[in-house]
Amino acid sequence: MTTTTVTSDQAGTPNLYVEDSGGDGRPVVLIHGWPLSGESWKEQLSALTDAGYRVITYDRRGFGRSDKPESGFDYDTLAGDLAAIIEQLDLRDVTLVGFSMGGGEVARYVANHGEDRLHSIVFAAAVPPYLLQSDDNPDGPLTEDAANEMEQGVRDDRDAFFDDFSTQFFSAGDELKVTEAQRQEAIGLAKQAGEAALLGCMESFGTTDFRDDLSKVSVPTLVIHGDSDAIVPVEGSGQRTHDAVEGSQIVVIAEGPHGLNVSHPDEFNRTLLEFLA
Repeated sequence: MTTTTVTSDQAGTPNLYVEDSGGDGRPVVLIHGWPLSGESWKEQLSALTDAGYRVITYDRRGFGRSDKPESGFDYDTLAGDLAAIIEQLDLRDVTLVGFSMGGGEVARYVANHGEDRLHSIVFAAAVPPYLLQSDDNPDGPLTEDAANEMEQGVRDDRDAFFDDFSTQFFSAGDELKVTEAQRQEAIGLAKQAGEAALLGCMESFGTTDFRDDLSKVSVPTLVIHGDSDAIVPVEGSGQRTHDAVEGSQIVVIAEGPHGLNVSHPDEFNRTLLEFLA
């Protein structure tokens, strides 16, 4: 993997940390979830590169090794950052894989920037179509009280919040589906994030409506989700995204928690590679 910096022309013009496996293979861009970084994809890297794909990961603005501006955490701006990476690396025939919050960037990228450079897209445990429960969105899995509780947890005691959140992130029911070392590694990635990014992105993924964005998707689409996801339940997110995107495929992984790309890497990678092929 080679590292590079892409400077976005979006709000604050941040420098974005990018890793690129290079090569002539079809490009696959992996977009991480909240509150992690591109390092959270390491279980996927060798499987994809060994299969001949050019793999690009990056740290979202405010996270990991990217710049940490105080603004620009709405999805229009975040999708613009993604577009900057695709255009500056001159990527074409791309598959976008958006995990959790990253699925929102995928949907908004299609809506704002079109599909000319895309081959296909993947929503992995992703937040679309619309998390926040409301009169207009009764099937949204995130209540306003739960959203407020998450925000307060970050503000009051980040370390305690990350400890609890990471446990939910990787658990199916009461069973932790990763090693303690893997859970601690995720906490370490979360601690790299800036507070403005943590709070701004939390508001964005919790309150952004992607239903109109999904109506614009026409490239081949995979939805992959765990049936035990306690953070973004499949019934309110993955299944509804599958229903909204005509011709999409859905694969539900048994006993898969939210962080299923780490807890169930063999099943996740096999599903992804079969779709890419």
